[in-house]
Amino acid sequence: MASFSVEEFVGNGVLKGLLPKLLEEGWDDVPTLKIMNSEDMNAINMTQEQKDALEIRAYLHERSLMQYGDKFESSGKSLPELLSLSSGDLSSQFGMKRGHIARFMDRTSACADTLPKSNAPPSTKLTSRPSRNNSIYKSYDFVSQKIQSRTKSIIRSNTSEKSLEQSLADFKIKDGYTFKGIVAAEPAESRCGCIKAPPIVDKVAPYSAIENISVQKLTPEYKVGVESLVKSKAPPMKASELWREKPAVLVCIRRPGCIMCRAEAHQLYAKKPIFDALGVQLIAVLHENIDSEVKDFWPRYWGGAVIFDRGMGFFKALGGGELLKEKFLSGFIFNPRAIANYRRAKAMGIKQNFKGEGEIKGGLFIMGNGKSGIAYQFIERNFGDWAPLAEVIEICTKLQNPHQGQGV
Repeated sequence: MASFSVEEFVGNGVLKGLLPKLLEEGWDDVPTLKIMNSEDMNAINMTQEQKDALEIRAYLHERSLMQYGDKFESSGKSLPELLSLSSGDLSSQFGMKRGHIARFMDRTSACADTLPKSNAPPSTKLTSRPSRNNSIYKSYDFVSQKIQSRTKSIIRSNTSEKSLEQSLADFKIKDGYTFKGIVAAEPAESRCGCIKAPPIVDKVAPYSAIENISVQKLTPEYKVGVESLVKSKAPPMKASELWREKPAVLVCIRRPGCIMCRAEAHQLYAKKPIFDALGVQLIAVLHENIDSEVKDFWPRYWGGAVIFDRGMGFFKALGGGELLKEKFLSGFIFNPRAIANYRRAKAMGIKQNFKGEGEIKGGLFIMGNGKSGIAYQFIERNFGDWAPLAEVIEICTKLQNPHQGQGV
């Protein structure tokens, strides 16, 4: 899986000397770098060689093939020229493996973040009807207009020339879709033998259950040159401080070394420019603080802030006040859904380890700013379940202040 470290992304080629200029102009994380377009490149006087290098590296990053970045760049060939080479040439000239060649030559899809069709689950189950006064019912059209005005130069992908507004529209749930509520989980499916899926709560956690949770920041949001970890031990803080000014997506990670947790974090953070345009923070929540695991997780798989929930308050809130736990045997070995989730993550080329506690299930919260409450809550019913990106982005578009941008 391609790392979100900017230093690893630019490698040792012609982009390395451009880093100070990129930093100065705000191109300071990988997801943002990857949406540079020709106009953006010209604005900082990039040479054709640098433009070609960025296009190659963005393409390789999408396909988890960054190990070939320096070799491809030093060849002097552009991406179209590389794609026109035969499998034999790619193997002999660059030492590419057969499986990597197939992934590189597939121009239609990057590393997928969805399940194979045969394993694709039905729509998530949504319950607990929110008030119609809740800000999540805000107009999508207004948010789209606001995104267009805020993103300015960083609005198009250098490979697809598609605007960020259009990218967000791609994730928009089809017109006519009605949110049934703000608690979501994959449906309970049959398991091997007489094993039943554990019950989950069908009501959103009360705001009072999470606002005073004591958390500790382990890492800041990743930017080029930022300290790799918070040097001095950060003091505890109330969770509500995290979203006091801006809405936040909080991903509750079951175990940062878990292949499925890493895959979930990676595919969510890859959409950072969309969340930036919406003014939404991305925060990962851990219930264990193992220094080596945090360093392995951040920023390779996740570049947002990482916080430590020592009392497991967020995880208890997902379980209705109690931790939602399941044994490996029943929760994975005898659970076809969890196995499919594992295969999905494995296909993304992610490494894993088995350090830490892995039976406490996680999930995701979308928090409105201030005291506006929980806009969305997703529960990891099966190991490796992800909150659907379409739902997450759609809810985030409806969290905006309806008075912003209207001269009020």
